[in-house]
Amino acid sequence: MQPIDSDVPTKAVPTAASGVSTSSAATAEAPFGGAGLSARQVRLRSTLQAAGMLPVLILLAIGFHLFGGHRFLTGQNLSIVAQQASINCVLAAGMTFVILTGGIDLSVGSILAASAMGALIASLWSIGGGFAVPVCLLIGLVIGGLNGGLIAYGKLPPFIVTLGSLTAVRGLARLMGADNTIFNPNLSYAWIGNDGLTIFPGVAIPWLAIIAVAVILVSWYVLKRTVLGVRIYAVGGNPAAARLSGINVPLILMFVYSLSGLLAGLGGVMSSARLYAANGLQLGQSYELDAIAAVILGGTSFVGGIGSIWGTLIGALIIAVLSNGLILLGVSDIWQFIVKGLVIIGAVALDRFRQQGGART
Repeated sequence: MQPIDSDVPTKAVPTAASGVSTSSAATAEAPFGGAGLSARQVRLRSTLQAAGMLPVLILLAIGFHLFGGHRFLTGQNLSIVAQQASINCVLAAGMTFVILTGGIDLSVGSILAASAMGALIASLWSIGGGFAVPVCLLIGLVIGGLNGGLIAYGKLPPFIVTLGSLTAVRGLARLMGADNTIFNPNLSYAWIGNDGLTIFPGVAIPWLAIIAVAVILVSWYVLKRTVLGVRIYAVGGNPAAARLSGINVPLILMFVYSLSGLLAGLGGVMSSARLYAANGLQLGQSYELDAIAAVILGGTSFVGGIGSIWGTLIGALIIAVLSNGLILLGVSDIWQFIVKGLVIIGAVALDRFRQQGGART
């Protein structure tokens, strides 16, 4: 079954029998672009949409470098930014799939914490720590699958289900460690969070960043080069039409929430590998807000059906650049929270502006 582009408007074409020539009808219609736009304005809008938030990212980086003592655009600091952005990139990639279907997943931060706790516990088993990473991923997948089942087959609202999971899974994470921090100085997979791939002497790419880029690439391929990706966009664009066209909408929803949970589990691997530890109370706090902000800043619409994984990558980098740059400027953590909150509000406002401006193309 070939997907039908429902966003392409159809209009009657005048014929000679109607007494109006095709050329004269075209002239009588609205100006170029169908919305009173000139050719130059259409090209400018297309360029701005393609660039997305990339100019904002570049301006932020330059600004923090100039006003932060020329310390931002250095190799060492950019490596730190890449590490800071990597976990949010992974979470935001899963969030992109969910929001493209018109849903939301507020539980990813809690899933990350519970998965990391499971990984640390498994790493201390006497039978060997080789099970730590699989256990971490499995916990994320199972919790994400439970969310998806309640939403897809239980017909419960995504906001309510994942809000409940945010609290319940956070409690589970605390229960797993008896409300204590679990620490393992001999963590078998610590290299993921603390080592890098050496390109040439003195220059290495952090494994965290490599994992994040790999997740982004695979996500791009699924969304843009597979039938599954077409169906995800279709479900977000119009669930009723997708159902009528033969798409198994519940199965698609089950997939995206399971994937979001799995990637949150991967985030748990990355976080615990970096810290050699996990804490059910603090780890992953507010990560879901950063992920949502990255997705919306990247151009994915809350109503679903519109967005790209590359935009999500730019959004995650903006969040990381903001955090790092504010630290370099000596801004207190109190004001950092305020700025991040304003960015999230701005992201939602930007999403509304895109909708009103006819971004659904």
